[in-house]
Amino acid sequence: MSAITDNRLFSANDRSLVAFLNEKNISPFDLIPREDMREKLVDLVLNGIPAGLSGGSAAQLDELKQKLVDARVDSVRVVVFGGGTGLSNIIGGDSRQPGWAERPFDGLKRFFPQTRAVVCVTDDGGSTGELLKDLPVFGLGDIRHVMLSSVQTGLLQQRYRLSEGQAALLTGDISRIFNYRFSKRPDAPSTLLRESGAEIDRLPVDLTNRLDALLRFCLDDPQCSRTFGRGHCLGNILILGVIRRTVTADTFVDDRIEVDSIHAEKVYDALSDFGRVIGCCADSVMPGTTVPAQLRFRYSDGVEVTGEKKSGEAQRSAAVERVTVDFSGVPYVSERVVKHIREADILIMAPGSLYSSIIPVMQVPRIGEAVRENRRALKLLIANLWVQEGETDKSISDLERKFHVSDMIRAYEQNLPGGVGGLFDQILCLSMQDVPASVIQNYAVEGKNPIYLDRELIKQRGFEPIECGFFSRSALLERGVIQHDPDVVARTVKTLFLARELTGEPEQHARPPVADNSGTLFGHRLVSVPSIKYRKIAQRLEGIPVNLDLCGSTASSAGKIVESLVDIVWSHQDIPLSHLDFVSQIVFINERQWRRDQRWDNVFSFYEPENRSINIREDRLGNRYRLEVSFLIALGQALLGDYAARKIMTPLLYEEKEIGSVYHLSLKQQDARTCYFGDAELRRFLSLARMVEQTPTHFTRVVNGGEGFTPPGLLMGLLYAWYLDNRFASHIEYKMSILKVRHTELIPEQKRMRNRREELIEFCRESVFGKEVTLLAAVSPTFMENERIGKK
Repeated sequence: MSAITDNRLFSANDRSLVAFLNEKNISPFDLIPREDMREKLVDLVLNGIPAGLSGGSAAQLDELKQKLVDARVDSVRVVVFGGGTGLSNIIGGDSRQPGWAERPFDGLKRFFPQTRAVVCVTDDGGSTGELLKDLPVFGLGDIRHVMLSSVQTGLLQQRYRLSEGQAALLTGDISRIFNYRFSKRPDAPSTLLRESGAEIDRLPVDLTNRLDALLRFCLDDPQCSRTFGRGHCLGNILILGVIRRTVTADTFVDDRIEVDSIHAEKVYDALSDFGRVIGCCADSVMPGTTVPAQLRFRYSDGVEVTGEKKSGEAQRSAAVERVTVDFSGVPYVSERVVKHIREADILIMAPGSLYSSIIPVMQVPRIGEAVRENRRALKLLIANLWVQEGETDKSISDLERKFHVSDMIRAYEQNLPGGVGGLFDQILCLSMQDVPASVIQNYAVEGKNPIYLDRELIKQRGFEPIECGFFSRSALLERGVIQHDPDVVARTVKTLFLARELTGEPEQHARPPVADNSGTLFGHRLVSVPSIKYRKIAQRLEGIPVNLDLCGSTASSAGKIVESLVDIVWSHQDIPLSHLDFVSQIVFINERQWRRDQRWDNVFSFYEPENRSINIREDRLGNRYRLEVSFLIALGQALLGDYAARKIMTPLLYEEKEIGSVYHLSLKQQDARTCYFGDAELRRFLSLARMVEQTPTHFTRVVNGGEGFTPPGLLMGLLYAWYLDNRFASHIEYKMSILKVRHTELIPEQKRMRNRREELIEFCRESVFGKEVTLLAAVSPTFMENERIGKK
C-alpha cells in the first residue's frame, strides 16, 4: 500500500495552510515565478522565500517550507530505471569523479534510503567490453557504477559499528577500490587492493575477507582468469566474481544461453548480498535481465548498426529512429524486480542516454507492464539537460531544428511496447532561466545545446512539466560542466511526493492511453553470446594465413596483425562470421610492389578472387584506423567472390571521336560462381550500381569522357565500410547526402537518385548484414506473449 495512505505525513492544518495561502486575493505564491503549484513548492524549498515578501505571509511561507524540509520519507519506496552516469548521479552522485568521496551521501538515498535501481545491461565499452570477450556475462559497468553510488553511511555504521567519520573514510576506500584500473595480472588479490590506493588496514576484516575471496576466485577460475590480461576496472572484476561464483555452469544452445530461473535468482541474491557488504540496502541494484544483451540502432536513413559504444561514438548525420534490444537467449526478469516495481511509492526514469539507458530497460519483457500496473505511485521522467552527441543531436521530426522534450517523449512512444502510457506523469525539466547565459554560449561554441521544453505541447499530451534549476553549480565551478545536482534532484522529488498530499492531488491519474505499436516492436533478435562470438572470430581469423613475404619490413608480426583484425571484426557486431568464408589469405604488399591503379581513389586494398586473398598495402599497418578501413573495404568486395567471368573497358566512339568508354561485365554462370549473394540479390545490386543488363550474363555501364567511375566491386567495398561506420567512406557519405535534401517534384532526377540511395541502404541492411538473423519471437512464443501483454 502507499506510504501516504497508510501514514499521513501532514496534518489537516498543514494542508489548510497551503489552501489558505493560495486563496488570498494576492497570494504569496504569485511572487514565485513558476506556473504550477508543484513548481512553486519546489522553488520554495530550493530557493526560499521570494525577495521582498515580509510580514505574516512570509512567516507562513517559511513555516510551510520548514515542514516540507523536515518531513521524513524514510519508509517511502523508490525504484529508479536507467544506466550509467545519469542513474548513479541522482541516486548518490557520480561515483567515478575523483571528488565524489568528499560528499558521497547526497542524492535520493539521503532522503529515501529504500531506493533501488533497475539497471540497463547493454553496456559494451571499456572494461565491460573486455569482459564480454571472455565470459558469458551481461554488461557489468553500470551495475558497478550504480552500486558504488548507492552506498549509505547509516548502513555502513550499522554493519561495521562505525562513527559517521569512519563511515565516510571507508566509503572513500571502497570508491578507490571500485574505480581502480589495472592492465597487468596481479600476483595476489592483496596486490590489487594495495595498488588501488585504499587504506587496507582500516577496512573491516569481514569486508577485506570478502574482497580477497572474490579476487582469489577470479584469479583461480579458468574462465575468469584469462581476462586479467586486458585492461579492467577492479569493481567490475569484483562483481564478476560475485556472479561467476554463483553461476557454476552455463547452458548454451546454438551459441545462445539458456537461463535457469533458479540460477538467475541466485545472481540477484548474490548482488544484493554483496551490496549490503559495502553499505547498500537489500536489492539496491538489480539488472534489468541476467541475459547478455546488445543494442541495435536504426537511423532515419535506414542504416541499422549494433553496439552501445559504437552509437555513442557515431557521427552520423541521420537521427536515431529506433533502438531495439537483442538478447543472447530468452530474457529473464526476476520476480523481485517486478515486486519492487509494483510496490513502489515513487517510480523514476533517470536522466542519461535516451536510447541506451531507459529504453533498453523498458524493452525487457514485464518491466514496463509492472510499471503500468502500479497506478498509485508518483511517476517521474527526469529529462536530460543537454543534447547528447550521436543520439539526441538530431530531432526525428525535423532534422534542422534542435531537440525538444516532446522529441524525447516521441522517442519513447516509438521504442517502447505500449508507448509511454502509464509509465510517467510528470516530467522534470531544466529551467533555462536558472542557467547563466554565458554558460549556454560557451556550450554552444562546443556544439552542445540544451534540450528545450515545449511546455504547451507536453501538457497537450497529458503530462505535467515541472521546471526547476536542478543543475549542479559545484560541477559547473569545478569541472565546467552542467549536470544534475543529486541533492537538488532529491529535494525536488521529495517535494513533489509531499505535494500530492498537500495539494490533494489524486494518487490515480488520467494517463495517456497505452499505444498499440506492438507491430513495430517484434523485431528483437536472438544473437550469439558475445564471448562465444569473439572466440569464433579469433578462431576463424587465426585460421586465415597472413602473408608478409611482399613486405619491406618486419614491423608487425602475423600474430599481432591477426589480433588487430580480430579486434576490428569484433568492434562491428553486425559482421556475420560467414563473411570471412570468402577469404583464404591476407597479403600485405610494400609500396614498391603495389600494382593497384590509384589514379581514381585512395583505396589501398582490394580483393583478388583468383586466390581469394585480401591484399593491403603495407603502410596501412602503422595506423589502426587506416588498417580498419582497408580491411573492411576488401572484406566487402570479397562478398562478390568470383562472380565476374570478364571485366573490360572499351572506348565509346561518336563519328570516330572518343567521347567516353563502356565498362563491360560478364557474369559467370550461377552454378560456376562462388558468391555470398544469390542470383536475384546479385542482379539487384548490379542494377543499383547502375549496370545495364544487355543479356543475362552481360552488363554494361557508359562512362562519359573524363568522368569518374566506381565499378561494382569497389562500390560494394565502400558501401560495406560506410554502412558499418560512415566515417570510413567519405565518397559514399557524399553520395548519401541527398537523403538530407528536402524532396521536391521540380527535379525528377533528384527523386530517382534518392530512391537509388535508399535502395542501396536497404540492400546493405537486408542482403549484406541482415540475411542470417533470427527473431527472438520466432523461437520463443513466451517472449511474443510478453510483448503482447506490454501493450494492454
